[in-house]
Amino acid sequence: MARAPLPRLSLDEVVVRSAVGRFEDFAEVVGVKKPGGQGCWCMAYRDSRVANDDRPAYMREQCADEPGPGVVAYVDDVPAGWCSVAPRTTYRRLMHSRTLPFVDERDAWSVVCFVVRGGYRGRGLMLPLLEGAVAHAAAHGAEVVEGYPVQVEAGERVDVISGYVGTTRLFERAGFHVAAPTTGRSGGRPRVVVRRELA
Repeated sequence: MARAPLPRLSLDEVVVRSAVGRFEDFAEVVGVKKPGGQGCWCMAYRDSRVANDDRPAYMREQCADEPGPGVVAYVDDVPAGWCSVAPRTTYRRLMHSRTLPFVDERDAWSVVCFVVRGGYRGRGLMLPLLEGAVAHAAAHGAEVVEGYPVQVEAGERVDVISGYVGTTRLFERAGFHVAAPTTGRSGGRPRVVVRRELA
């Protein structure tokens, strides 16, 4: 018998904080728990050349200084979700991408991925995560924030493989608009550049 879905979270039940000084909470959401397990550790866009065994230490350093590598969402003080947001120039893969174009010369802050822990998925956590990422970027002087989500139709569901970059529907709800097409894909779905102006 299928379990009943958990109730959606209200915005006031979610607190989003910078990952600076919160490496352990970041690791609780993103890190690999299985001994010897390999994982992204949110390095795919930052610098995938870093060896798997060195990724936790790399991200610990990133979480030690402003502006940090992103934001962590908390529900009842439990780390429940992660959003990677930082200046585009800090993401090696984005700087060399042939599929995700530059819109203009400004150093946009880029939202590149979301991770929501089991037990919190399907409860509306990604919107407050995205809003928290935008607020974090704004607090550090960002003029514009951009993302690279997959395009989805109204009511269409997205799997985890496609959805880690977010959906156009999610970003539009947070005040973003489509700024440019791309030749990029995630999970076989087309992606676009979306932007929200802050300055």
